[in-house]
Amino acid sequence: MNKKTAFGLLAGVLAAAAVGALARTGWIERWDNPLADWRARLLAKPSAATEQVKLILLDQESLDWASRNMGWSWPWPREAYGPLLDYLKRNGARSASFDVLYTEPSAYGVADDEAFGAAVASFGRFAGAVFLGGQTEQTAGWPDFAKANPIEIQGLEAWLEAHPAAANDVVSPGASFPVPEVAGAAAWLGNVSAVADGDGIYRRALPFRIYDGHVLPTLGCAAWFAGMDAVSVKATLEPRAWVVAGRRIPLDGAGRMILKFRGPTRTHQAFGAAAVIQSELRLQEGGEPPIPDGSVFKDTHVLFGFSAPGLKDLRPSPMGAGYPGVEIHATMLDNLLAGDFLRDVPVPAEWLWVLLLALAAGGIAASARNGWQSAAAALVLLPLPILAGLAAWAAGYVLPAAGAMVGVGFALLGGAVVNFVLEGRQKMFIKGAFKHYLSADVIEQIMRDPGSLKLGGERRELTIFFSDLQGFSTISEKLGPEDLTKLLNDYLSDMTDIILEEGGTLDKYEGDAIIAFWNAPLHQPDHAVRAVRASVRCQRKLAERRAEFAQRTGATLKMRIGLNTGAVVVGNMGSSNRFDYTVLGDAANLASRLEGANKALGTYMMVAESTWSQTNGAFPGRELGKLTVVGRKTPVRVYEATGLEGEPAQAAEKAFEAALAQARAGRWTDAAAAFEALGDEAAAKTYAAKCRALAAAGPAAAWDGIWNLTEK
Repeated sequence: MNKKTAFGLLAGVLAAAAVGALARTGWIERWDNPLADWRARLLAKPSAATEQVKLILLDQESLDWASRNMGWSWPWPREAYGPLLDYLKRNGARSASFDVLYTEPSAYGVADDEAFGAAVASFGRFAGAVFLGGQTEQTAGWPDFAKANPIEIQGLEAWLEAHPAAANDVVSPGASFPVPEVAGAAAWLGNVSAVADGDGIYRRALPFRIYDGHVLPTLGCAAWFAGMDAVSVKATLEPRAWVVAGRRIPLDGAGRMILKFRGPTRTHQAFGAAAVIQSELRLQEGGEPPIPDGSVFKDTHVLFGFSAPGLKDLRPSPMGAGYPGVEIHATMLDNLLAGDFLRDVPVPAEWLWVLLLALAAGGIAASARNGWQSAAAALVLLPLPILAGLAAWAAGYVLPAAGAMVGVGFALLGGAVVNFVLEGRQKMFIKGAFKHYLSADVIEQIMRDPGSLKLGGERRELTIFFSDLQGFSTISEKLGPEDLTKLLNDYLSDMTDIILEEGGTLDKYEGDAIIAFWNAPLHQPDHAVRAVRASVRCQRKLAERRAEFAQRTGATLKMRIGLNTGAVVVGNMGSSNRFDYTVLGDAANLASRLEGANKALGTYMMVAESTWSQTNGAFPGRELGKLTVVGRKTPVRVYEATGLEGEPAQAAEKAFEAALAQARAGRWTDAAAAFEALGDEAAAKTYAAKCRALAAAGPAAAWDGIWNLTEK
């Protein structure tokens, strides 16, 4: 493990620790709640049991109908609910549960309470509402007029002792019961008080609470029990589950179950209270009911509650702010019927997930070689907790996302700091140290992969450039050290700038000589073209400054260039402490020999056929002939580029090629005349002298057209 990765992992550990510290303050939960609500809305869908739960809502339309047609002000007389229960009984509803508190006697007198109590008793499977805590009209204990719920929970005392903090919520010191006429007639009594999360949103609920030693299931749970055929219910309480009626209901540490919402308000089929009451009254009169098919209630659990805004029973939920309280009970009932409960991911697993993501983020950010890699890591890792949370939800688990996202963010930031401290300065040093020797592209590659700066090489085809100033030794003898240094710096700067602009790699300087190459370390398919273009530009740049240099030196500066393309070994070579990025191989030696071979023909650029053929005629130029250099027996055909791409060929170049053809045909006299016609051109004069000598030798003279050089 390298240093950057190790420090990146340390950044991940520290990021996870920071998340833990924030979690203790409650910040992580506050950040996670909006994500959890979004996830609940996104994945909410009806269950197989959703159609078994129906709602009757006392909505604004029902209030208006009652005021307009029945003369009822709010609160309605309680006998008004009798027809509602009669209609449900008529159509075979399995249970009816009222999310309404009848804790005070009716304003219409005792007869009104008795009429409603009779309707409740007649229906049978009815769950009434008890409010635990928070109201002034509370009983001192379980009242004699209220039947105890027929439920027994094993392990309750042990659970309460093991969860003292949760016990404060589960065990209530006070309760508000319905009037005796209602409480005595109900089959079950259910708690309708609920505790919201810290941000005021209802996401979880206690499935039961305890008052005066008696069990009060929450209304949604009481509705489930009311619809059962069993006379009594037995349950067992485990550390993280409530096992009852064949269901294993997961609980959190506070004894709450996670509500799995099925969708927005009215996902469960809802009917207005007025429509249900009218339906029963009209059926009794022999008329047509507003609800034409009452069979929709058959074998269903029906919950009655308020949705009119003025009745103030709208609560914030993950599905939205104006969610009727009765629908929260309907959601719990739906969950109990379907059995597809949600459970929290175990705390150790949750924190292991946070740590693993933070370690990955820190390690990747610290090891990233450029901004794109860091950005890619952020794009992948930051959404990952959300995606994992969605997948966990589908599997029945609640996996918080905010903590992991914060951990990833901290770790990415820490890893980036590590990267900058350990590598940023190194990159700036590399860029500053090598900008005079390598092209910007090559420097960028080295910064992306500093590991390439190690001993070793690879075999690759390169185009190699050798150059040297003609007669520089004589010039250097005439100049003082300062003038010589300035001259050399000016000349080498001009030439090097062009080589680097063309993507070349500077191998080294040897006095006034320059060695460079193309196609390494970056792959350059057009390396031969780049090298020839750089050579022509170098010659022209020197020509531009020739008069200036002549004034400074008293001599004419001319440069000889040799170019060759071939397979060489290229890489970092030297000792483990000091090495150069350079080339080794016969192709490099030939480029060096061609630079010196210019002296034989009086030229200043000599391009091997291996290079010239890869330019595909892009440059104007001429063939110079064939020659063998010192140390090689195989002749090489050489060329001279006389311009840049797109520039037209000169008449003198065509005339030289025609004269060369005469010489190859052995017509020495004609060839000599043709070369001499080219005037004071050095290569032409050299060929003319050779052809004159061969013509003077007579018919026995022979020459294969190959110049055999005997010196470098």
